[in-house]
Amino acid sequence: MTEHKPKSFWSRPEGVTGILFLIPLVAAMGLGLGAILPVIVSGGTVMIVAALLVLAAVIFMLLDSQARALVSYGYKSMMRWITSFFITIDPIAILKNYVADLKSNLRNMNKQIGKLRGEIHKLQESIHKNKKQIQSDLKAAKQARTDEDKAQMVLKSRKAGRLQDSNLRLDQLLQKMNLLHRVLTRMYENSEILIEDIKDQVEIKEQEQKAIHASNSAMKSAMSVISGDPDKRAMFDRAMEAITEDVSMKVGEIENFMDMSAKFMDSIDLQNGVFEEDGLKMLEQWEQESISLLLGDEKEQLILQSLDEDEPLDLNAPIKKPERAVNHTNQYDSFFDF
Repeated sequence: MTEHKPKSFWSRPEGVTGILFLIPLVAAMGLGLGAILPVIVSGGTVMIVAALLVLAAVIFMLLDSQARALVSYGYKSMMRWITSFFITIDPIAILKNYVADLKSNLRNMNKQIGKLRGEIHKLQESIHKNKKQIQSDLKAAKQARTDEDKAQMVLKSRKAGRLQDSNLRLDQLLQKMNLLHRVLTRMYENSEILIEDIKDQVEIKEQEQKAIHASNSAMKSAMSVISGDPDKRAMFDRAMEAITEDVSMKVGEIENFMDMSAKFMDSIDLQNGVFEEDGLKMLEQWEQESISLLLGDEKEQLILQSLDEDEPLDLNAPIKKPERAVNHTNQYDSFFDF
């Protein structure tokens, strides 16, 4: 929570609404001022004095920090209210939507993992078949050499060499597919934990939100803003905003990785023994990127495991179901340490 930098009002959906309202408002004020100036000048001393008093009040509001804070708070609150008719901006409702998205992602991820397991099995069979054929060709080349059949010896030797080159590329592909399987499986497991943590937060904070908003009315919050005192309602909303932003980035990471893995799988044609280099480059780029929000330090461990021949991938191992410990700490509890 301490590392979270809240978005400014103008970078949020309600900020866009505020800009759309502010532009015509400023334009209308300019046109109104241009139209009213001749009236003020022709209205005599009384009208000019009244206009100066209004101008003084406006200048006071611009110079006084408390007045500016009150006007700003009122305007922002109105823009949030208007925006809520068109876009979901309530953090609780947004988190509920993310839970639905994550559940859908889990179903798609499970299908991808199943498809990937099948492709890995095919690739392993191809590599094994090539190795057997290499041994057979080398044996035939050796026999041809004994029989002084130079043409057959060259033919079999070259065939064995081509298969060895093919297996080197297929081994590289298998390594990447193993990594892909490990990452998708771990993302699946971590997503289930994420769903449970979000659901817990929604269940608890939904009631807390109602209580805080009831006890900290809009007027009380405005007075807190004016006086410069910490506003419990604003701090609670900021914490909820931080959670929604964190979940948003994690859901985005999951969907981006699933999209990348789907493109990677589409680039492979095991039946004809070919695959596109672009698919490998996508995975290599992901490996070199910054740490994963969802996987954390596990990302580096998964990469190392995929390179370690002493840690073979068990394709028959079921995806682990997360078991909640008695002393389980929700990953979002610390967001409310204020």
